[in-house]
Amino acid sequence: MMASHSSTGPMVMLAPKTKTKKKHFVQQKVKVFRASDPVLSVFMWGVNHSINDLNQVPVPVMLLPDDFKANTKIKVNNHLFNKENLPGHFKFKEYCPQVFRNLRERFGIEDLDYQVSLTRSPPVKGEGQGEGLFTSYDRTLVVKQISSEDVADMHSILSEYHQHIVKCHGNTLLPQFLGMYRVSVESEDTYLIVMRNMFSHRLVVHRKYDLKGSLVSREASDKEKVKELPTFKDVDFRNNMQKVYVTEEQKEKIMEKLNRDVDFLVKLKIMDYSLLLGIHDVGRAEREEEEAEEPSCEDEGEAENGLNPAPQVGSFGTSPEGIAGYMNSFKPLGPGEFDPYVDVYAVKSAPGAPQREVYFMGLIDVLTQYDTKKKAAHAAKTVKHGAGAEISTVHPEQYAKRFRDFISTIFA
Repeated sequence: MMASHSSTGPMVMLAPKTKTKKKHFVQQKVKVFRASDPVLSVFMWGVNHSINDLNQVPVPVMLLPDDFKANTKIKVNNHLFNKENLPGHFKFKEYCPQVFRNLRERFGIEDLDYQVSLTRSPPVKGEGQGEGLFTSYDRTLVVKQISSEDVADMHSILSEYHQHIVKCHGNTLLPQFLGMYRVSVESEDTYLIVMRNMFSHRLVVHRKYDLKGSLVSREASDKEKVKELPTFKDVDFRNNMQKVYVTEEQKEKIMEKLNRDVDFLVKLKIMDYSLLLGIHDVGRAEREEEEAEEPSCEDEGEAENGLNPAPQVGSFGTSPEGIAGYMNSFKPLGPGEFDPYVDVYAVKSAPGAPQREVYFMGLIDVLTQYDTKKKAAHAAKTVKHGAGAEISTVHPEQYAKRFRDFISTIFA
């Protein structure tokens, strides 16, 4: 196997360049990275390789400006090991490895768990999710295909994003960005970003909304509405008389986080983000579970929540167990219960709410900066709808005000 390493940025140079490279294949007995898509196989191989590499390098005392520009690359030619699963030639690049390592730590995610969640089994294409959106096999992480422009945008906000996460101690509704990569197979580049799943790894979401605070063209299409889990929008939220039933204290906490995050987005001239709201109906989940249990009690493999069982976390009987893995060793969770360290975006409905529900709330699509594209769209929409109309292309400050005002009304 020919591997040529090149790296930019000083931190990465700390990795020993000696013959110890053989270490990487110790774990390969179990890890074959067999995914139906060669890009995913290389992604799994690359994440595995990169975490093993980082493991050999001491954690830097502090991040330096160069770490925000750094990357590590590996190019593999004539790859003979495991050739039924991996292409013969591929390249893998990780962006800002030390920065994302630091972010993972701040979000309470161990590198070895991150590695297991992404590489023990291939990430799965989410049902009803957008193009290029995958969920890790244990449902704790989301892998999203992004464009090279998104990679550039991410680089341009990464330093401020990192500062924001340090300041708020990781307590945020923003996406938790955990790693960014480029996979090259047959001279085609695929860019991927890894984030924590905003929804639960075990509580199924029964209804979901994407809310922006605008009523113009903000209704789910007929095509969308017939999906198994449609993404409803602001107009649907209003028409369905939907409300979020949380305690006054919870509402204050959510709004405090939201306001802090939105201030940060305004400062970076970012707009067009949405609040993603997922709703788990506890009663419905219990009924579905009972129905699933009735026909065959001997089917031990059925997951508690009526979803198809995820591959048994920890089936290899070794630590680490992936991000949600350690949960299995404690008491099993009852209906509507969740571990706040794993389901960090989850909030329980208030006692006395009309239904027992669990809500998942987070900010998504936070990479759109107010640039020439937006300005052009804004001009066009103003001509069409008139200057005062509630349209979704406005300036970042106006967008933020409208967004906050709307979100503050979603609570009962």
